[in-house]
Amino acid sequence: MIDAGPALITAAAVGAVLVIWRHYSVRLAAARDVTETLQGEESRMFDFLHDLGCAIQGDTSLHKLYRMIVDGIDSVVTARGGALYLISEDGAYLVPQYVSEQCPPLVSVPEEILKRAARDPRALESHLRLAKVPVAQGLLGHCLSLGEALLVPDAKSHPAFRDALVGFEGDVEVLAAPLRHAGKDLGVLAVARLKEDGAGFTGNDFAVFRSVAEQSAFAIGNARIHREAQEKRAIESELRTAREVQRVLLPSTGPVVAGYRISGSNLPARIISGDYYDFIDLGEGSHGVAIADVSGKGVPAGLLMAMCRSVLRSIAQGEKSPARALAGVNRQLFEDIREDMFISMIYVIIDGTDGRISMSRAGHDAAFCYRKKTGAVEAIKPPGLALGVDGGEVFERITRDHEISLSSGDCLLLFTDGVKEAVDAKEEEFGMDRVAEAFRQAAPLGAQAAIDAVYREVKMFTGDSPQMDDITLVAIEKR
Repeated sequence: MIDAGPALITAAAVGAVLVIWRHYSVRLAAARDVTETLQGEESRMFDFLHDLGCAIQGDTSLHKLYRMIVDGIDSVVTARGGALYLISEDGAYLVPQYVSEQCPPLVSVPEEILKRAARDPRALESHLRLAKVPVAQGLLGHCLSLGEALLVPDAKSHPAFRDALVGFEGDVEVLAAPLRHAGKDLGVLAVARLKEDGAGFTGNDFAVFRSVAEQSAFAIGNARIHREAQEKRAIESELRTAREVQRVLLPSTGPVVAGYRISGSNLPARIISGDYYDFIDLGEGSHGVAIADVSGKGVPAGLLMAMCRSVLRSIAQGEKSPARALAGVNRQLFEDIREDMFISMIYVIIDGTDGRISMSRAGHDAAFCYRKKTGAVEAIKPPGLALGVDGGEVFERITRDHEISLSSGDCLLLFTDGVKEAVDAKEEEFGMDRVAEAFRQAAPLGAQAAIDAVYREVKMFTGDSPQMDDITLVAIEKR
């Protein structure tokens, strides 16, 4: 009789080995699947980072960059869709920059939109692409205020969505991360996956998403800086062109006026000046000399300055009264001058060679007159209202002509408030007394020497302090 024991034992052992082998085969296959999944995710991430790096270094538009980020991270973590919201300029809202087509709503949706979407899905898509949301509201606002990346297994049940209407059925899993660059919040990046899509986001997906969000914030921040730099260069180029045009509007040389030497100079604090001076040939031996200061700085002041010059030139011809000329300028410009702006001006008319001149002052600083006979400087300040303050009646009642008689060697100095208001390192103003003294010492040397001396004294006083306002001077010397 044959003993069956050893054979049974052997068969049992073989069976056990087969079971164990099948078990480990399954685990090995699963491990290979995980490895392939991780390798695929790693490959997609490297491709995404490569594309992102090219976008940063290239000239990609911001919209293309936003789309690249959302579509790229969707691909890396195999999400259904994603969205990028950035904070509005006033800091009050999160504004959608790009929402992919298949992305479930990540913000509350008004009931009327949901009703319309039931008939036409495009209503919901349009709403999600355009609707901004308060910066502290909902899941995205919660992520931004928390300042950390989130893995939300069920968006609809999250406390931040409490009592909110959403446009999806079933469970939606969300990865969300705040975008921050150079210590400043930029917005929120989020991707979503429906539970029906299969397995949820893994811990590795979350780690990858968080890392990609950080890189995306860096890309967006640098792209914005690059764009702002480009815009600044373009604006500066346009302003330089405007400055060249403005230079054409200023006299290139002093006028030839029998019996007088006249000089003028303008030194803008910025590219565009709100000051101006002008010499106008009025015919029949008469000449007009104007100096003006538009309140404010930059382009608005420069544009108003150009308008004022043009209007005065059109009115000055044939007008022998400086006050009436300024009244005409005021009436024409009043409607176009903003309430927070005005123009101060002095307009002088030289008629003949005998030294008699007439002057009108529209809210401008006093003029200084040097008398050669006494060596003294006197302030000339007839009454007058600035242009743009009143429509006409009050201006014309207050602003009057003032006659001045200059003898040989006398000199009249007109200047804008950028001279007296120049400040030194201690924030002390140059002041009217210093202007008068610098003028008194240099006036015997002539009109141009007087202007040069005042400029020189202002520069010595202010040192390395920045010029805060335009500086314009005009000197009229009687030969």
